[in-house]
Amino acid sequence: MGKPKKQSSMRKTGLRRSHLVVKLARAVNAKSPVKAYTTRRESGSLKTAQKAETNA
Repeated sequence: MGKPKKQSSMRKTGLRRSHLVVKLARAVNAKSPVKAYTTRRESGSLKTAQKAETNA
């Protein structure tokens, strides 16, 4: 069976594969001690953390 790729209609939101993955990762992060990667901003990668320190 194929995986969802893009939304099927203009107003039907949240059906892109990337959105489904982020939604699932957030659900895991709410309950699990092991954190899943959601987005660069939410996960706080090492590079973005270093940039914030140098800019501040």
